[in-house]
Amino acid sequence: MFGNFSEALLALFATSLWETIVMVGISGFVGALLGIPLGVYLRLSDEGGVLQNRVANTAVGGIVNAVRSTPFIILLVAIIPMTRFITGSSIGTAAAVVPLTIAAAPFVARLVEASLREVDHGLIEAALAMGATTRQIVFKVLLPEALPGIIAGLTITFVSLTGYSAMAGAIGGGGLGDLGIRYGYQRFLPEIMLAVVLVLILFVQAVQSLGDWAVRKLSHK
Repeated sequence: MFGNFSEALLALFATSLWETIVMVGISGFVGALLGIPLGVYLRLSDEGGVLQNRVANTAVGGIVNAVRSTPFIILLVAIIPMTRFITGSSIGTAAAVVPLTIAAAPFVARLVEASLREVDHGLIEAALAMGATTRQIVFKVLLPEALPGIIAGLTITFVSLTGYSAMAGAIGGGGLGDLGIRYGYQRFLPEIMLAVVLVLILFVQAVQSLGDWAVRKLSHK
């Protein structure tokens, strides 16, 4: 079946895979930069946190939940004006990074918040008793103790973004999803669609394996 793949088509596969890596890599990185501080704040401002503030926590948490509950394909279309303003276009790899990042940030925030909840509260109380500041509690207690869980959460995020990036291909976002739609579906070439799925499976497996390895290395257990 795959013997019919021309050199040009294989080159197109390589280009599409690179576009997927760029989309997932950039959006995951920027999403983590935004989501990790957001998750830390959600934990600190929650009940029992060192910066407990129910009003602020409810407001920020509501925004996070609203973005998380919006189906990605709807988010993709809804923020086209913002995407066009930031990148100058609503199609292509760069344009797809914008909605992917917006989808990733609240996802990361909730995963980070959940990881921080697992940190033994006794450690925080001990740090407070020794006069630690909020900054010291965050960077010397919470984040180091929760790091394996945070890495596991980031791994889940990158895997999810891989699926989202394929969905972005449905509206010209580039990457393997775009290749599968244009060649596999619109041109009735099922072997291309199958090849795209296989490549995505291998890509996700590689991401998951790397994340699992990092978690094992960082785990205190």
